[in-house]
Amino acid sequence: MRERLNFWVIGGDPRQSTLARALSEDGHTVHTYALERGVDAALWADSLAGASVADCVILPLPAADGEYINAPLSSQRPKITQVLEALRPGQLLCGGMISPELRAQGEERGLTLVDYFSREELAIANAVPTSEGAIQIAMEELPITLHGSRVLVIGSGRLGKVLVQQLKGLGANVSLAARKFSDLAWAQVWGCGVEHSDQLDHWLCGYDLVINTVPAPILGREELSDLKPGALVIDLASKPGGVDFSAAADLGVKVIWALSLPGKTAPVTAGLAVKSTIYNILTELGV
Repeated sequence: MRERLNFWVIGGDPRQSTLARALSEDGHTVHTYALERGVDAALWADSLAGASVADCVILPLPAADGEYINAPLSSQRPKITQVLEALRPGQLLCGGMISPELRAQGEERGLTLVDYFSREELAIANAVPTSEGAIQIAMEELPITLHGSRVLVIGSGRLGKVLVQQLKGLGANVSLAARKFSDLAWAQVWGCGVEHSDQLDHWLCGYDLVINTVPAPILGREELSDLKPGALVIDLASKPGGVDFSAAADLGVKVIWALSLPGKTAPVTAGLAVKSTIYNILTELGV
């Protein structure tokens, strides 16, 4: 990656504010658009004129909300088409959770699109603030300490692994639910109890807290009905989630669907992780 680059950061939340400031502090030329409530005026651009000469244009996470760029820190609502039309063919456009519609429009204009949210290094980095955010919610919502409580983590991916370690560090009695026997074997090595995620019915009655990380139906009416009174369920899975929310409401089970925690609980850390990921993308592309 070259030492000095021209970046445009368009739209976004405090993660993109952090990203823009950090890129500027690294010595790059930075312009922002539709982010005026998040950065100093020195980084503002009144229009997209000049965006076509950028080495990299960065959209937020998620990149768009329907036909508009996601821009909660701006009074403007730039349309996707408005942004794409301001760019030149072949230009690098990075965004988070790029929709098929946005990708199709970008490719039609000859842009090079990269979804930084799909990068493994960003997913690993985001697991830490997501886990800490879930633990914060549990501490605020439960009438007991996590120390000594019985907690079930469903899913053995990046986030599940981080959750297990952080919860154990707080003194919780942690079990891991997974499908692969190899993952269950690792859980036992870590000193955790184990549950098979396909066989959770009739096995949840002892848990004070259940945290789901699996973005597929996993906690239905039968599983939820087995929870003891006062148990808390935190669903960290992306849409459509892993919990039958209608059944939970009928049964009186408290479920908190906690999406996008890195941007809410640790936007500075999350923004710096995006910066690091963008740098990796540029290095791989030889920019």
